[in-house]
Formats: sequence, C-alpha cells, structure tokens
Amino acid sequence: MHQDSPMTLHDDLVARAHAALTACGATVPAGDTLLSRSPIDGGTLIPLAAASAADVEAAIGRAQEAFLEWRTVPAPVRGALIRRLGRLLEEHKDDLADLVQLEVGKIRSEALGEVQEMIDVCEFALGLSRQLEGRTMPSERPGHRLMETWHPAGPVTVISAFNFPVAV
Repeated sequence: MHQDSPMTLHDDLVARAHAALTACGATVPAGDTLLSRSPIDGGTLIPLAAASAADVEAAIGRAQEAFLEWRTVPAPVRGALIRRLGRLLEEHKDDLADLVQLEVGKIRSEALGEVQEMIDVCEFALGLSRQLEGRTMPSERPGHRLMETWHPAGPVTVISAFNFPVAV
C-alpha cells in the first residue's frame, strides 16, 4: 500500500460515503449547517442542511397520519414489511457497514456486526408479529368475556448512542 496524502485519503473517505449512500438509495440534501465528520481524519464527509422546527413538526404530522393507517394493518402483514426491511439491510450490509465505519470510526468487523444486529432484530420482530397474543378473562357479566389485544402505540423517536449508532 502506498502512502496517501491527507487530501487523497479524505477524498477517498468522502467518495466511499457518497457511494454507500447512493447504493442504499439515499439522496443527500445539500447544505452546510450540519457537518458529518469522520473520526478517521476529522474531515467533513457530508455537509447537511439542518431541519427547521417547521420541518420537524411536518415530519411528526406525516408520521401521525401514517400511523392512523398503519395501526389497522394486521400484525403478520406488518411483520412482512419488517421482513422486507431485513432483506434490504442484508442486501446493503457492506454499504451500511461502510457508513458506520466512516462516521463512527469502528473497525470493519464491528461495523458489520452492528448491521447484522439490525438484521437480527428484524428477524426477531418478524417472529413476534405472529405471537402478539391476548388474554381472555372471565367477566362479572353473564355471557361476556374480556379480551386483551395489542395494537401499535404510535410514532416514536429513537436517539441512538454514538458508539452503537445502528445496532440499537
């Protein structure tokens, strides 16, 4: 391996980040408010535009609208979507590991392990989609039974730790 200049190394890191995002079907909005920096060389991988409060409110509104339909979808059908997500993660495992490696600075095997953890969680959730059972209980009222059912609770926000950005 030859000695790269810092500029050549940085250009390679930026190219790898863009290639991985493109392979995953992501488009990166141009901006310069937020900077995704690599701990590998401290350089900016991707300059991003920050979301405004209005952007956040709009995203929350869209999530709530989607939830109103999503909650009516049977659990096994929701599980099928999670299975598809797991397959997409498998298809893009190397690209996603590249992004973890570039942005967090993990070694390759750890980055691949994090992505595998996402895939494993999808498999677990898929299995659970067929096990969302409810209890039935006797009622004080003659001829009645009480039944417990599980339904999606609503949109959530997840903040992951910097050192495990995708596994959790």
